Amino acid sequence: MQSRTKRHLSPADLDALLRASAGVGCRVEAELTDGWFAAAYRVVLDDGRPAVVKLAPPPDAPVLRYERGITATEAMVYGRLATLPPGQVPTPELLYSGPEFLVLSVLDGTPWDKAADGLPPVTQSALRRELGAVTARLHTLTAPDGRFGYPAPEAALSAPDWPSTFTLMVDALLEDAAAQGTSPLDVPPADIRGLVAEGKGVLAEVTEPRLVHFDLWPGNVFVDVPAGGKGPRAPRITGLIDHERAFWGDPVAELVSLAFGGDTGPDSDLVAGYTEAGGRLDPTPAVRHRLALYRLYLGLLLVVECGPRGYAGDHLAFCRRTLAGAVADLRALG
Repeated sequence: MQSRTKRHLSPADLDALLRASAGVGCRVEAELTDGWFAAAYRVVLDDGRPAVVKLAPPPDAPVLRYERGITATEAMVYGRLATLPPGQVPTPELLYSGPEFLVLSVLDGTPWDKAADGLPPVTQSALRRELGAVTARLHTLTAPDGRFGYPAPEAALSAPDWPSTFTLMVDALLEDAAAQGTSPLDVPPADIRGLVAEGKGVLAEVTEPRLVHFDLWPGNVFVDVPAGGKGPRAPRITGLIDHERAFWGDPVAELVSLAFGGDTGPDSDLVAGYTEAGGRLDPTPAVRHRLALYRLYLGLLLVVECGPRGYAGDHLAFCRRTLAGAVADLRALG
């Protein structure tokens, strides 16, 4: 996917960047073009290890407020995940990092969105159950300082309680939209703020900030499936990637992006795996209200990011439908 936030470097420049910052050079094999925000390259390091290099946006690239310091956020998440027992939350290993880049190990398998059409329902069901368990284990990580919100100090989007933090997050997107003027909203900002204000009571039920990936659509989940679905290995999840959108908040918010891959209802395979691994996603009216608020937030984020990234056409239309649907759902709750 093309985006104005992607920083493209020649093979020589990428090699020079890593040598100067990480003390290791690389040979570029290919650019990985599936990402929506950061440029990424498949490389071979000087010592022969295959790796993926993700580049932070160019310094002059227009980014949203929550995206400030986003590369350091992803590095932090890799560090926290590495503290869990091996295999609990499979993810690439962070090999090197700097303000401008991350160097990651290469995962086995294929992004789930590319493998999905060839997977029989029984395999999809087993993988969704496993994904639920992996997500529950990810949610055991808590904020070291007890604050909610985005980890990067540059974003300045954190607070001691969840209602205040979530309000800051929504306000930041509305301010981004007003400042750029390139992705006009179909919903008046005052209406969005009103819906968030009406939800402060249910948001206040969240008292412990837990790590939320918030981008677990199938393209960010790698799976390894034997050819034909048969072989000595069972189908398995080999890793979660692209943690840069992560924040400290309500685990219920995770269901928003997980829904792009399948059912997330109380009787779904995903929730069964989540609860079996010790997580709780009780379908109370308050939880359903919070989930509707998080759908609103993602819909707003998707629309607003279209401006700086240069997205238009069918994708922008999809984002606007997503936001409009979330607003309608919240209004229906009232």
